[in-house]
Amino acid sequence: MKTPFPFSAIVGQNEMKQAMVLTAVDPGIGGVLVFGDRGTGKSTAVRALAALLPPIRAVESCPVNSEKTTDCPEWAELGSKKVMTRPTPVIDLPLGATEDRVVGALDIERALTRGEKAFEPGLLARANRGYLYIDEVNLLEDHIVDLLLDVAQSGENVVEREGLSIRHPARFVLVGSGNPEEGELRPQLLDRFGLSVEVRSPNDVAERVEVIKRRDAFESNFDTFMAHYSAEDTKVRDTILKARKRLAKIKTPDDILHDCAALCIALGSDGLRGELTLLRTARALAAYQGDKVLSRAHLRDIAPSALSHRLRRDPLDEAGSGARVNRIVAEVLG
Repeated sequence: MKTPFPFSAIVGQNEMKQAMVLTAVDPGIGGVLVFGDRGTGKSTAVRALAALLPPIRAVESCPVNSEKTTDCPEWAELGSKKVMTRPTPVIDLPLGATEDRVVGALDIERALTRGEKAFEPGLLARANRGYLYIDEVNLLEDHIVDLLLDVAQSGENVVEREGLSIRHPARFVLVGSGNPEEGELRPQLLDRFGLSVEVRSPNDVAERVEVIKRRDAFESNFDTFMAHYSAEDTKVRDTILKARKRLAKIKTPDDILHDCAALCIALGSDGLRGELTLLRTARALAAYQGDKVLSRAHLRDIAPSALSHRLRRDPLDEAGSGARVNRIVAEVLG
């Protein structure tokens, strides 16, 4: 298996990297949508994140990565019940994936050869307690989008077909990437992403040169390059683990709750998911930075990622939603 490019070696794209790290601190944030030009490191960052994430403990033969045998679904035929440490799952959902491949279906081979009715788990089962990655998410077929919306809402995959009645947990962080020139994302799915970032090709010559140098070193001087950046990735991983422990202890003043609500009202954000995501993400940022109390600085830092994709489109606003959020954040928070 090819070693992914190290997460800490990615040049620039700080907003994208921060968003991905914060979902590792608190998976409840709800996932990351990365839109931008081709060749800007979107897929590279997701592959790198997979190698960076802290491992999970799971029952060896459990198809949904349960931590305890009592949490394994009844339909699962457990072989080894040993609890082992394994990498956090990061599962690709291809654009051409069928509904059966995504949610699971009747195991045809067992039905034909042994006359048994058994369930063959799909991608959602494998992604439980991990990440589900969709490249070109804006080109995903509508019926697959509907399935993902249902599961993302409930945290459970329900399969009622071919005489099967199956349920299993399907709690995962959804990561999507795409090029906006190739099509818009359905608003219902867009709203399910906790954070949204836009990446662009760097315009700075020095930054582009550094990208070339690091990629060339990764390919031509692999061992030395990985020795350095593996150590850097370890530092990021350790910080994520410390942040998870600090998260529940972050203090949130009432003034900050007022700021969250005032900001979303000023932006015209639909519903209340904006405030909840903003608050949760700001807490994750505070925990990651080692702060004990939530402040306006955390809200300012994270507001564009948490809110820009929740705004009603303004056809007269040529600057875009990100710039609009920054402008209103400055007005509301000072």
